[in-house]
Amino acid sequence: MKNSGFEQKILLLLLALMGGAWIVLSRQPASSNADYERPEAPMVGHLSPDFTLQTPMGETHTLTEYVDREGGNGRPVVLNFWASWCGPCRIETPHFQRANLKYGNKIMLLGINQGESADEVADFGRSFGLTYPLLVDEGSVVSKEYVIQNLPTTVFIDRYGVVQEVFLGILSQAVLEERINKLLAD
Repeated sequence: MKNSGFEQKILLLLLALMGGAWIVLSRQPASSNADYERPEAPMVGHLSPDFTLQTPMGETHTLTEYVDREGGNGRPVVLNFWASWCGPCRIETPHFQRANLKYGNKIMLLGINQGESADEVADFGRSFGLTYPLLVDEGSVVSKEYVIQNLPTTVFIDRYGVVQEVFLGILSQAVLEERINKLLAD
């Protein structure tokens, strides 16, 4: 009987040592300096990167036309990054259309397409009956500047041009309106 208790202790000690060795050996190597060279995403509390893009019809939109970085006389902007092939984007698109109709010119809602042609963007807008501007970012320049890695991504910007939130994933109608109301209250 004494041997079985001793054997159990040895077995537990061996398992603990093996577990500790596995943890040490499976650790990822320290990050390289290359990790620090990546651009930062727009951060909450910081100014949003300015951009100029066009709709499929050639109408130009510049972020700083809508926000007032000096006096706050601008209006809040909601940037929705999307693509026509993105299933979750297609699910939330009607929510943005309803918000656009509800809030009118109190906010500026801009749908920024990621990497598709003007024809694809126009076809998408027509298929959903969208009335808010859809912007063509065919080379994904603005998407890269905003470090968009997942679609959909929605960026909420206050009237001063300061990022208030970056939301990844599908927004429900209720959450979208709650975030817009928060922007309007500030």
